[in-house]
Amino acid sequence: MSSAPLRSPALRPHRMKKDESFLGKLGGTLGRKKKAKEVSDLQEEGKNAINLPMSPASVEIHPEDTLLEKLADRKLNVAEVTQSEIGQKQKLQTVLEAVHELLRPHGWALQWSVDSIHGKNLVAILHLLVALAMHFRAPIRLPEHVSVQVVVVRKREGLLHSSHVTEELTTTTEMMMGRFERDAFDTLFDHAPDKLSVVKKSLITFVNKHLNKLNLEVTELETQFADGVYLVLLMGLLEDYFVPLHHFYLTPDSFDQKVHNVSFAFELMLDGGLKKPKARPEDVVNLDLKSTLRVLYNLFTKYKNLE
Repeated sequence: MSSAPLRSPALRPHRMKKDESFLGKLGGTLGRKKKAKEVSDLQEEGKNAINLPMSPASVEIHPEDTLLEKLADRKLNVAEVTQSEIGQKQKLQTVLEAVHELLRPHGWALQWSVDSIHGKNLVAILHLLVALAMHFRAPIRLPEHVSVQVVVVRKREGLLHSSHVTEELTTTTEMMMGRFERDAFDTLFDHAPDKLSVVKKSLITFVNKHLNKLNLEVTELETQFADGVYLVLLMGLLEDYFVPLHHFYLTPDSFDQKVHNVSFAFELMLDGGLKKPKARPEDVVNLDLKSTLRVLYNLFTKYKNLE
């Protein structure tokens, strides 16, 4: 192994002019020609007062922080400011076409459209954001099997009819990440959860057999490997070398430092001849038990007979 250093909105209150106030409208001595406009304005204010709290909070977005351009490292030929609805949809069409180019090769079902996103359809927006988070490997763990109840209202023969439809927003992490091959841990979690405690006990016995040499002990697989420290130390013990302390954070206090530690441990595993773990460092840091078990089981398979 080389000794070279490793890489480490807030809603704005509507301000009414003095002559647009409620009392001003009703109590003023305006001419008849203005009264029709007053009623129209008052109705518009009432509609806005109802709709405004339901609208997304306004957020100041800077061009350099534009999501797709920053993540995909490509410049989109769109205007930064567009006032008309037609212009907004044309701009959105360009952005979504770029998104589709990224996602189609990975088999994503595109459950949104220009009209649904522009129309602030929350379910369509969530589908889009989940797809982008998975494609760009966002350092978060989305909960699995999240669904929402959508109320669909249709007008038939002059009457409104409503129905409820279940919309699934997330499936499993493996499927959303494009890892369609299942392994023993998928089967274990889905069909034999009663055997999970046996597997965990075997892995705890295995890791403590070696960590005890440093007077360390693991009691909870779910949490004690999340900062990567035990993983790094365990690799040193299994491969019989001392890991220089300047290569990892012995007491990490941030998400990035923990991800660095787990990523470093993965590099040590590759150096030791193991295959690349079927897990992301971020998943281990985010306390995803299935990912942690996969990593430890790979170690167990190779080093289970090591004294």
